[in-house]
Amino acid sequence: MQAKFHIKKGDTVKVIAGNERGSEGKVLRVDAKKQRALVEGVNMVSKHTKPNAASPQGGIVKKEASIHVSNLMLIDPKGNPTRTGRKQDSDNKMVRNSKKTGEVIK
Repeated sequence: MQAKFHIKKGDTVKVIAGNERGSEGKVLRVDAKKQRALVEGVNMVSKHTKPNAASPQGGIVKKEASIHVSNLMLIDPKGNPTRTGRKQDSDNKMVRNSKKTGEVIK
């Protein structure tokens, strides 16, 4: 069984630990098995590429590397970093909510 995470694809998150502390970005992908997430513009690494049809010259490409989900904190709709909880809404569906404001997070 896969663990439930406090973040999912499309969320805006803030990095709370590591070299990229303080930076914010949008989650592009979440890997549940490795407990890591790919965040737009965060944890950029240089990847050396061989020449191929797409780039005949080859060279060095900057791209995002994944970051552990424990180092990420969700940004709520008001723009504040917050912990998340789960509660039932009026339709008996489980929804995420902000622990700081109590607001439902889409």
